[in-house]
Amino acid sequence: MEKHPVEKLKENFAGVEDPRARNKSHQLTDIIILAICGLICGADSWVEIEAYGNAKIWWFKQFLELSNGIPSHDTFGRVFAVIDPQQFRESFLSCVKVIAKLMEEHIAIDGKQLRRSHDRANEKAALHMVSAWSSENGIVLAQEKVRDKTNEIIAIPALLELLDLANCVITIDAMGCQTKIAQKIVGSNADYVLALKKNQEKLHEIVEVLFCDPKEISATKPDYHKEVNKGHGRIEIRECWATDDEQYLLYIKEELGHWEGLQSLIMVKSERSIDGDSSTETRYFISSLPPNAKHLLWNIRSHWGVENRLHWVLDMAFREDESRVRQGNATENLAIMRHLCLNLLKQETTAKCGIKAKRLKAGWDMNYLFKVLSA
Repeated sequence: MEKHPVEKLKENFAGVEDPRARNKSHQLTDIIILAICGLICGADSWVEIEAYGNAKIWWFKQFLELSNGIPSHDTFGRVFAVIDPQQFRESFLSCVKVIAKLMEEHIAIDGKQLRRSHDRANEKAALHMVSAWSSENGIVLAQEKVRDKTNEIIAIPALLELLDLANCVITIDAMGCQTKIAQKIVGSNADYVLALKKNQEKLHEIVEVLFCDPKEISATKPDYHKEVNKGHGRIEIRECWATDDEQYLLYIKEELGHWEGLQSLIMVKSERSIDGDSSTETRYFISSLPPNAKHLLWNIRSHWGVENRLHWVLDMAFREDESRVRQGNATENLAIMRHLCLNLLKQETTAKCGIKAKRLKAGWDMNYLFKVLSA
């Protein structure tokens, strides 16, 4: 007989050790399941999760012990503040392996700061998380906290360690344009497309000079692709040039360090016109992929899904940037739970509405919540 999805969730989080030494009025898995279900159903704080649990206690008592009723909001806060985030992340990964398809094609790596998670009184900086986003599945595959007094350059390799990258294309913004990161990606039998800015000043200058000189770029015989999108008074034109000119690649290798697997130098020019107002942006990239301009432009465009379909949704539908949860590990653990809830809501496709509406529907209709948890 098929297990109830709540039972499956309990199994996934059974490996999280209970950090409480004594005075345990509520089981740890009960607290975790209540928090996950509350987040799915529109609760954004410990107070709201407690209120939701009390409103639906008749439903939860079918699957959870709850011998002392629903935990208080203070209990939720204290418990998640001391849960080990590493163990919590491992349980998240076990859930993702069930949700995600076995083969990935494009993974976008990008960071996000939770703006109101800082605590100046205790000299605690705002939480900064780097996430891996699957374009095909539309879900978060993994996340890694940027440790205090470090940056994404340290967090990205740790994040890549959590993923099976074989046969994937990894796109990262300019912060991740580092030789060691490129080496790690290629060493995992994957390919990269890395944004290039002034943090790699000499490399950026070389690529910029190449594409800004019409004669020079013409001599390298670049592959070219153009896309035009129209709608609602907006026109967007994207052009991509990509070259594997041997002289430029050899010069970069000899003079600017070893970029593992480097095959392509890329320029993307974007022009946007909205009701007569126009703007133009030019960006440069390097890649281990061959210079197929159409394929490269698809991967570059897909990267921005992590902004539009993950970060924006977390802020608009989950009000993440408004969260003032700051105690101990609670900020990080709550961020991981939001990722899990977003994954489940995205995988449920019978409701033709946005994530915020899905959350409300799950809160109103326990049958729909069952569908979401079954995703």
